[in-house]
Amino acid sequence: MTDVSTVRVAPAVLPKPNDPCWCGSGTKYKKCHRGADAVEARKRGPEAPSRGIRPGVISPMRTVPAHIPRPDYAVSGRPGRFFPPSEVKSPDVIARMRRACKAAAEVMNATAAHVRPGITTDELDAIAHEEYIRRGGYPSPLNYHGFPKSICTSINEVICHGIPDNRPLEEGDIINLDITIYLEGVHGDCSATYLVGRVDPDSERLVQVTRECLMLGIEAVKPGRPINDIGRAIEAHATKNRMGVVRAYCGHGIGERFHTSLQIPHHFDPEAKTIMEPGMTFTIEPMITLGHWHHRTWDDGWTAVTADGSRTAQFEHTILVTDQGAEILTVA
Repeated sequence: MTDVSTVRVAPAVLPKPNDPCWCGSGTKYKKCHRGADAVEARKRGPEAPSRGIRPGVISPMRTVPAHIPRPDYAVSGRPGRFFPPSEVKSPDVIARMRRACKAAAEVMNATAAHVRPGITTDELDAIAHEEYIRRGGYPSPLNYHGFPKSICTSINEVICHGIPDNRPLEEGDIINLDITIYLEGVHGDCSATYLVGRVDPDSERLVQVTRECLMLGIEAVKPGRPINDIGRAIEAHATKNRMGVVRAYCGHGIGERFHTSLQIPHHFDPEAKTIMEPGMTFTIEPMITLGHWHHRTWDDGWTAVTADGSRTAQFEHTILVTDQGAEILTVA
């Protein structure tokens, strides 16, 4: 094991070519680490600007009343290993998912009504938490692999998995609320991006195009067709509008498990050949950027941001594959 306390890392501002190298070797930077630093920069993608969203103070994990049924990871943080024999759900599971997804959409609407300049994302988390409980549901994100909050709040350049904290929303922000409820033994998952007060035209257009990408992805759902039809439709629309499609995160199968092994890429992936069948339930949740699709993850292990600092938006529905196409389940 390496003792990290003895390892020197490159500074945020690198030396000029003829300056001494940052590593302390006494050699000029251009003859020492410049080549290696350039390789690392290419791996990471475009550099992010120094300004942007920064981590805030995270309040303690909220509690859920004992009478609320909870998923297997609620205490341990570790979901059990269970692989269903088929992604096609039974009529009973589908009926329960309709109710859970409707509840998720209701929690979304109730929480989004409070989005405004000055409110903190932790306050939004508290509102959503109470809305879950009011419906007899458990907040699916809470303690899932240790996630500390009941919703994800992703602002501006944060792609997904932003942790609610004490940062107040500011005029001109955009914020994604990601809501998932565990109710009647199944999960319902949705997200949407909202404008905070008046925003700039590029951000407003980003949100509109992202919503369109989601709907085009849903329209591409057809039984007998491969999953990659969804990503093909989304990527084509984003590219036409000169926007990027995040590739590191994708939609997923959902039902009695928060995430199943089924993955739904939002770009065209020729390897995504799974054939869609009636009775499948999964999320489609494109993350679209004003810049490049490269991402980085904060030290908290959750918060994913665009590598170039560009703004990003996301919309998500849980859908059911039907004989004709897709039914959106996450509607109130």
